[in-house]
Amino acid sequence: MTSRMKSLKYLDMSNNLLRHDGADVQCQWAESLTELDLSSNQLADVVFECLPVNVKKLSLQNNQISNVPRGVAELKSLEELNLASNRLADLPGCSGFTSLQFLNVEMNSILTPSADFFQSCPRVRDLQAGHNPFKCSCELQAFIRLERRAGGKLFGWPTAYVCEYPEGLRGTELKDFHLSLLACNTTLLLVTALLLTLLLVAVVAFLCIYLDVPWYVRMTWQWTQTKRRARHKPPGDQGPVLQFHAFISYSERDSLWVKNELIPNLEKGEGCVQLCQHERNFVPGKSIVENIINCIEKSYKSIFVLSPNFVQSEWCHYELYFAHHKLFSENSNSLILILLEPIPPYLIPARYHKLKALMAKRTYVEWPKERSKRALFWANLRAAININLP
Repeated sequence: MTSRMKSLKYLDMSNNLLRHDGADVQCQWAESLTELDLSSNQLADVVFECLPVNVKKLSLQNNQISNVPRGVAELKSLEELNLASNRLADLPGCSGFTSLQFLNVEMNSILTPSADFFQSCPRVRDLQAGHNPFKCSCELQAFIRLERRAGGKLFGWPTAYVCEYPEGLRGTELKDFHLSLLACNTTLLLVTALLLTLLLVAVVAFLCIYLDVPWYVRMTWQWTQTKRRARHKPPGDQGPVLQFHAFISYSERDSLWVKNELIPNLEKGEGCVQLCQHERNFVPGKSIVENIINCIEKSYKSIFVLSPNFVQSEWCHYELYFAHHKLFSENSNSLILILLEPIPPYLIPARYHKLKALMAKRTYVEWPKERSKRALFWANLRAAININLP
């Protein structure tokens, strides 16, 4: 109809029921037509196959357009395009509109607009994309940064740009929506998680070595195995009963003091004390650990002769560990610490933290160097062990 209208420049066909089915029909518009209004019709994507080639201002508002097809005939003169109130899911590119300066895509179905819009449309001075149901997620972060780089090219910013999804962010303006780089970069998140995991493993491994955790695990395992065997004894076996006043734990290097001073002074005279010593009371055929546990359970008290030699003895540490385990399991006060020689703190290994804690409370008696004070030392030691055995 317009092909013979040589002077036609503006044509308004809005608010009709116009359709275009894309049939193979030759489109011949008036070449002079520069403004065309096709808003409020029933046009779909195929309308772009039949448009005036020299149009500068085109309105397709309120139609049924869901996409601008790629490879449409170029509209090299098009400067203004209105696609508001359609069904677009993203911003259209400018491959066919090389002169486009203004684009209106308000009130469409755009959730996460493409952030490279201004790169594909370098001449666009004004983008009107508000009032869309924006989904505030990592993909939208790039579009928000686009507004800062575009320098005011987003018309209606910030009030027209509001989050619709997710529910918890509904009503939040895009300018107030922020996510950390770590939350949006999967690679960076995986690398950070891997590094933190490696760091945690390294810290745990260091603490295990420094605090000798494997040793404690092994000792706890042996303790539980011994307890399990004790529970499975024959019905007639009543298990360990108190047979000794005290079990003595000492380093072999301090054995002379134990044999010449401790044992003679406690086991002689009235109210003599029955001591359990590994050399004479361990049962042949049983493991050392099992003998230690049995002797500690058969003894009312456990006497530990502390010295620099003691902290260097592996077996003394076993004995201290099991005795301390009994102390807490039975809620009793069964430990007696004799400080034979001063122990510098730096000599005590990290795994002896129980010993450090006990010594910090000064729950030990010191062996006096002066002979005049030793009678009182033995009296106090006897009083601490005083109990009637069955």
